Amino acid sequence: MKLKREELVQRGKRGLMRAIFSRTGLILLLFLLQVGLLGAVMVWFREWQAHVLGGSLLLSAVSILMVLNTDLDPTAKLTWLVVMALFPVFGALFYWYTRRDVGHRLLKKVMTERQIQSRHLIDQDGAVLKSLTARSPGAAGMARYVRRSGCFPVFDRTETVYFPMGEEMFRRLLQELEQAEKFIFMEYFILDEGEMWDAILEILTRKAAAGVDVRVMYDGTCEFTLLPRDYPKKLEKLGIQCQVFAPLEPFVSTHYNYRDHRKITVIDGKVAFTGGVNLADEYINRRDKYGHWKDTGLMLRGRAAQSFTVMFLQLWSADLRSPEYPKFLGEPVESFDAPGFVMPYSDSPLDGDRVGEQVYIDLLNRAQRYVHIMSPYLILDGQMESALCYAARRGVDVKIILPGIPDKRSAYNLAKTHFAGLNSAGVKLYTYTPGFVHAKSFVVDDTEAVVGTINLDYRSLYHHFECAVYLNGCTAVADIEADFNRTLTKCLRVTRESIKAEKWTVKLSGFILKTIAPLL
Repeated sequence: MKLKREELVQRGKRGLMRAIFSRTGLILLLFLLQVGLLGAVMVWFREWQAHVLGGSLLLSAVSILMVLNTDLDPTAKLTWLVVMALFPVFGALFYWYTRRDVGHRLLKKVMTERQIQSRHLIDQDGAVLKSLTARSPGAAGMARYVRRSGCFPVFDRTETVYFPMGEEMFRRLLQELEQAEKFIFMEYFILDEGEMWDAILEILTRKAAAGVDVRVMYDGTCEFTLLPRDYPKKLEKLGIQCQVFAPLEPFVSTHYNYRDHRKITVIDGKVAFTGGVNLADEYINRRDKYGHWKDTGLMLRGRAAQSFTVMFLQLWSADLRSPEYPKFLGEPVESFDAPGFVMPYSDSPLDGDRVGEQVYIDLLNRAQRYVHIMSPYLILDGQMESALCYAARRGVDVKIILPGIPDKRSAYNLAKTHFAGLNSAGVKLYTYTPGFVHAKSFVVDDTEAVVGTINLDYRSLYHHFECAVYLNGCTAVADIEADFNRTLTKCLRVTRESIKAEKWTVKLSGFILKTIAPLL
């Protein structure tokens, strides 16, 4: 009991540190500094109050003109205009700080180089793209767009297996890890010690001792809430190479804002896993955090798995080490007698191209009968909200399943600010009554689907490294739709009446937070 109490205290301290050194913490600090500074100036220089106010207004006007002439998303522009109007001094400074790439210029340069180096590592089979074009010209156009952003060819003859629960994916993952002969790459946003990770680590340790190249990478936020800072050394003693992506440092740069939210396992370049499932016990319902945890995953078997090999090596080599592409991409990969087309892809916050959002919008715009979505968050920019509403207004059955029990109260309240507008446009919203939905999936017209790590919120669409798989005509598409309909039977419909009946405190907090949603 004593150890458990000490562990909880330690995690509480890490959580507090994470909050203090987060982007939100910085916003609050700058706000308090401005209030204190302006108050002090008014007291110390009473006779100059008019000049101080005039200077603040001038700075605010110049800052607003700067924002209006940028290429920011309109929603983000509106947020910055509010911030600068209210806090002209520190609002302008904070805007400069976030737009000048302070501290992550090197990362941006390296990732650009990695993108160029890897662009043609896996050739696009012309016959495959031609077949996709014949089946769906719109899908082929989207594939050509995605191809522009990196090494993301379209594959055929790839086996796809959909997992409607994290527990099912975990069982299959253990089986596939046992088959590894040459290498295992694992990259996750969250890694936490417990039943899930212990079982995986036992296999990784044995495989490393047998000569398999085992590499693990997790996001730096784990160091503040879940793992000790020296955890990579512990894994290295077991023969496992380990990296922490972007360890958090207090207020040094904007680099900490770009998190590695991807979930990737690649085995021998032949099998790959992705989806919403992180390596922690709540994802397989061994730990009850927010009721029943609904998550999903996808396994690829075939050449398409090599795209995830490339993705992993790109971020693994962000510290300037060699990407080692030839070492892990030279082996032939078996093809399977499987229908449809598969396109793994990733999204980087550093290239100015919101691939994840554009793929979602493309699916919404091409849908004819239905678009069924599962997402843990619904914090939309203007483009995404317009695409959802337009699809519903032209007769497409747009349904979205959201959590019934939230993991973040602020995100939950923000999501509810969109309910009235979406509902009036005909978008059908549902909440998962048993607990928390962490799945990120789109399924369209029984033919197309996306499963991956990309949420419908600003952090995923603008600030995170993400990944997903686009499916067209694969057997997994029917499984995704069947899972959506099963999940729907455990949901409550959001109605006009339920929106009106929401507590005023929830509405107020959502409306207030919405003014700075892109900054959170």
